[in-house]
Amino acid sequence: MPLTILLVDDEPLVRAGLRAVLEAQPDIEVVGEAADGAAVIPLVRQLRPDVIAMDVRMPLMDGIEATRAVLRTVPDPPKIVVVTTFENDDYVYGALRAGADGFLLKRARPAEIVHAVRLVAEGDSLLFPAAVRQLAASFGQDHGNTEARTAMERAALTGREGEVLRLMARGLSNAEIAARLVVGTETVKSHVSSVLAKLGARDRTQAVIAAYESGFVSPG
Repeated sequence: MPLTILLVDDEPLVRAGLRAVLEAQPDIEVVGEAADGAAVIPLVRQLRPDVIAMDVRMPLMDGIEATRAVLRTVPDPPKIVVVTTFENDDYVYGALRAGADGFLLKRARPAEIVHAVRLVAEGDSLLFPAAVRQLAASFGQDHGNTEARTAMERAALTGREGEVLRLMARGLSNAEIAARLVVGTETVKSHVSSVLAKLGARDRTQAVIAAYESGFVSPG
């Protein structure tokens, strides 16, 4: 089965470029397009894409609100990659906090676009961890507060779960974490699942943001 993608961007040239790059891959299919976040929900329900490539700035409904709407209303929602012009942008951080799984620069090379979509679909490592750290350093302190610290304390992560979360924040994949901790990959998957459940996080991106905003992990 091909990996299916929905493109959401108010610029037709951007959508055309992304479609050309992605459909050059034999295992990727673009199943639909939308010019605004307001059109996303019915398309997702109709097409059931695996991944949405979502522009962060759109005139009627931006990528932040569209991401919230998808995650709030669609059962078993697709992965969401925010597509943006500037990586160090509070809109991008807002989209990640809203539940997006990662972000992609519009100026990225074709191979980077394909890699990003596949990585987010697989979900076992953090997309562009250095950039996420930079965003957390720039905007995380504005959002992080006592509530975030309290939530982390209530999660009561074990020592090993804390180690796994710190390595996730550095961008290591499950296999890389397993090698670092000298345990099996399935053991790491179990720890990751436990961390996500305890933090109430949809995926590792949300868990890492929670770790930064609570002060559990330092962006530096």
